[in-house]
Amino acid sequence: MWAQRFCGQGFGKSARTVLAANSSTRRSRRITAGALHASASVTASDPPKLGKCWLVGAGPGPADYLTMKAVRLLQTADVVVYDDLGSQEALGFAPPAAELVYVGKRGGRESIKQPQIDELLVARCAEGRNVVRLKGGCPSVFSRLASEMAALQVAGIPYELVPGVSSALAAPLFAGFPLTHVTLSPSFTVLSGHDPDSVDWGALAGLPTLVLLMGGRRLGDIATRLRDTGWPAGTPVVVIRAAGLPEQQVWYSRLDMIETDTANVESLSPCVVVIGRVAERTDG
Repeated sequence: MWAQRFCGQGFGKSARTVLAANSSTRRSRRITAGALHASASVTASDPPKLGKCWLVGAGPGPADYLTMKAVRLLQTADVVVYDDLGSQEALGFAPPAAELVYVGKRGGRESIKQPQIDELLVARCAEGRNVVRLKGGCPSVFSRLASEMAALQVAGIPYELVPGVSSALAAPLFAGFPLTHVTLSPSFTVLSGHDPDSVDWGALAGLPTLVLLMGGRRLGDIATRLRDTGWPAGTPVVVIRAAGLPEQQVWYSRLDMIETDTANVESLSPCVVVIGRVAERTDG
């Protein structure tokens, strides 16, 4: 019965119901980056028992794609430190008394710095509280996981890594095509488009499929760099914005047209971009 309760299409609805019921309570306990330096007093004579931190993948957004372990951890969390998740449904599984701390980052907006997030995790665990660090997608992919692990290790805080469904893998399915194909895409490469100057684009020539995360703001520049390093102008490109969410949008284009085709879009973020023949639109 537990599995029936939290699996399938009813899952997201249940989470929204919980959120609605607790919205007034959560308003009073939600804090922002400006209040992150608060910490509990610890006396030398009576140090509290250390809490534990779970670094958890929230999947691509809707609560339906949370793992069962992620749900169980959220249900017993004292503190949930969460990213810009796209959907807030997952927070509905946290207890009413849990502290919710938003530390999301989004390209082009001012946001909390990573060292502050590291300090926050250590401080809350040092108070003896159990912390769920909820990250979009999977913690193993472009989530600054190494920085948080290092901070916890230095402080002697126990922690555990909990995988999630990466948007790099899920977004193509939401758009209706597989990421690999026996002839069109025998392999794929996942890379960040956040800083195009740091990428050796020439090294990517000849690869069958690229999956680009955090590349919406510089997509035109990236397309030009790929063409300049040998990618054909007609290479198929698919942009999946807000993958898996009700507001999902998909653009099918090609390297020489993608900037024009998305020029009237106010913001492509958050998006996943797939480049290669596997992304070619087909009928049926």
